Amino acid sequence: MPLKTLFLNPPSFENFDGGASSRWPATREIESYWYPVWLAYPAGMLEGSKLLDAPPHHVSAEETIEMAKSFEFLVLFTSTPGWTGDQKLAEAIKRANPTIRIAFVGPPVTTSPDRALNECSVIDFVCRREFDFSTVEFANGKPLDEILGISYRKDGQIVHNPDRPQVEDLDAMPWVTDIYNRDMDVTKYNVPFLLHPYVSLYSTRGCPAQCTFCLWPQTLSGHAWRKRSTDDVAAEMAHAKKLFPHVKEYFFDDDTFNIQKARTIELCAKLKPLGLTWSCTSRVTTDRDTLKAMREAGCRLLIVGYESGDPQILKNIKKGATVERAREFTKDCHDLGLTIHGDFILGLPGETKESIRNTINFAKSLDVETIQVSIAHAYPGTEFHDFAKENGFIINDGKMVDEEGHQLAHIEYPGLPKEYVLEMVHRFYDEYYFRPKAAWRVVSKAIINRDLKRLYAESKSFLKLRAQRNRVVKAAKANQGSESTTPAKAGA
Repeated sequence: MPLKTLFLNPPSFENFDGGASSRWPATREIESYWYPVWLAYPAGMLEGSKLLDAPPHHVSAEETIEMAKSFEFLVLFTSTPGWTGDQKLAEAIKRANPTIRIAFVGPPVTTSPDRALNECSVIDFVCRREFDFSTVEFANGKPLDEILGISYRKDGQIVHNPDRPQVEDLDAMPWVTDIYNRDMDVTKYNVPFLLHPYVSLYSTRGCPAQCTFCLWPQTLSGHAWRKRSTDDVAAEMAHAKKLFPHVKEYFFDDDTFNIQKARTIELCAKLKPLGLTWSCTSRVTTDRDTLKAMREAGCRLLIVGYESGDPQILKNIKKGATVERAREFTKDCHDLGLTIHGDFILGLPGETKESIRNTINFAKSLDVETIQVSIAHAYPGTEFHDFAKENGFIINDGKMVDEEGHQLAHIEYPGLPKEYVLEMVHRFYDEYYFRPKAAWRVVSKAIINRDLKRLYAESKSFLKLRAQRNRVVKAAKANQGSESTTPAKAGA
């Protein structure tokens, strides 16, 4: 029998979506949780294991510690913003269960394994990049020095075993929906722009795009694009439909779902008979024929990373897309009846006050159904982080979130104060959503979907955070003003 293993997405800040599938770990404007897809794979390979996704199930640290007493091996998925709290939780678990073995997985320990092992003595080993088989092999009794892709301590020194090859045969992996059914309550998962309840899964791993800021391909999933067979994906979807008859939508949370036209169209032909409603990620390079096949097969919504409306910014981040192509793509989606959730980022390399205004105007001209506006975060392990560090643009000791897990500006360029970027995030949302057309669209869809109760709760959360963000901006500007009027000391 393997070690009794607990796979853990740990409790953290309130409403914090921080591990195992969240590409932008932070406390959300509106309570949102993505599924811990990465943890579900090894959990499905080990008899007697359990996957605990603490945040959406509102499991406290104390309850987690108590639960961990009955396990022999803990696999904890950590994030950069959650690292300090995750370390303290692991130490508390070790005190309560001194014999438990502990492994950390996730981007921070991939990029800085030495730091992780030096800072947290209770960690037995960390897994670099994909961790499915490394954790399973340890649970099945394989010695540390024979497990590829891990780092650990030996005789007072840190040992880095050779890298593990990426998983190639994705069809041989377990179906994550079985683990969701076994260990999780799918009604606990909410994303404002997806129908509720929803279920997410992967049909591929990796992304060949070279976006300099993107965390996952550079730290976990890699740039090599690997795909499940369309038969395997369709079979899991049919299985999930039986497991979760109450689920309203399925979401393909791939780094880039539809990057290969022939494969996407082939998969759509096999999804169409299932009569499911589904959504996915998409690049603006997707052509109309592919979008049409997706729509006819039940696709409802696309998450699209527009990032910026400034051509130079798109070049700077190696987006591989243009403003003109983004407009054509958006028109195709609207013509076909596809809904778009657009992602935008302020504070990317080369950002200026003019480029920010270009992005806001661009977003309003696209007029997609919903948007998310993020502050640029330079995660360790990304090309963006290396650029920002080399040029001295990282401030606040690189602190990415406040005491409640909300995003903080930690990048500042000459002539573009961080306070201005924060203010423009606030203004971006206001200019976008307080247009009569945009506001009515949100309300009318809630009426059509009989989701007014959800809209009311989410609106309250959004307005509360909006007020908090406004106070932060005002305080930052006031502080900046007081500093500029303070007389210089003699001799300074």
